[in-house]
Parts: sequence; structure tokens; C-alpha cells
Amino acid sequence: MPGDFVDTNIVIYSFSQDEHKQHKALEILAKQPVMSVQVLSETANIMRRKLGFELAAIRTVINRLSQECSILHPINLTTLNDAFDIAERYGFSHYDSLIIAAALQTGCTTLYSEDMQQGQIIEERMVIINPFLHSDPLGATLS
Repeated sequence: MPGDFVDTNIVIYSFSQDEHKQHKALEILAKQPVMSVQVLSETANIMRRKLGFELAAIRTVINRLSQECSILHPINLTTLNDAFDIAERYGFSHYDSLIIAAALQTGCTTLYSEDMQQGQIIEERMVIINPFLHSDPLGATLS
């Protein structure tokens, strides 16, 4: 049963020069989380435009990721309509709403993302977790 969905920023941090973020991202990816085709597409775009990877290398990474995730969720009309509902209800951007809709459609209970509100519960069944935040022994969140 799926449990964890990853936003694009988790995948991108697996290439990071920040050792803490890279380690955390690789740790999450090693658990074969759920992804959507949107995550792969956004990853390819960032790798090409911001990180300067060649297309052959991008294709290799994207194909590897697609094989290593537990579920690769396609974006379809139902996902798009669910994303509209999520955007209306929670105020997320269109693309974040697509990520959330895909995560909910696959039955995930955790969405790892640096860009969304830490600890926010969506539809009473999924929580957003920023894996790059630290907690002190008393439970306070530190960045």
C-alpha cells in the first residue's frame, strides 16, 4: 500500500551540494515513494534549464526514477479536476494542487515537500512533511 509521495523538490535535492538535504532526499527516494509523471517532467525541466544536464543524462535519470518509484501516477482529467477542487479549498497553486491530487488519488498518507506548509493535513487523510526541517528534543521545529 502506498504511503509516501514526493514533490519535485525532493528529487532535485538528491543532486544538491547541501549534504544534509541531499542525504535526506536520497533517504526518501531509497524507500521507493510514489511519484507522478508531473514530478518527472518538472525534474527534467529543472535538470535541463537550471542544472545544465544534457538530454541523454536527463533521460537516464528520469527512466531510473520511473523504475524505482513504487507507483508512477499519470496525470489525467480526473487528476486535473481534483486539482481544481484542491486549489479552491486550500488555495494552493495549480501545479501544487496537481501534486496533491495525484498523491491523494494513489492513497498516500504523506506528501514530502519543502514548498508547502509543514504539517498541513489535506482532506483529513494526508499530511505534508518538510523533511528538511529539524526538531529539537522538545518538539519545536527549527529550520
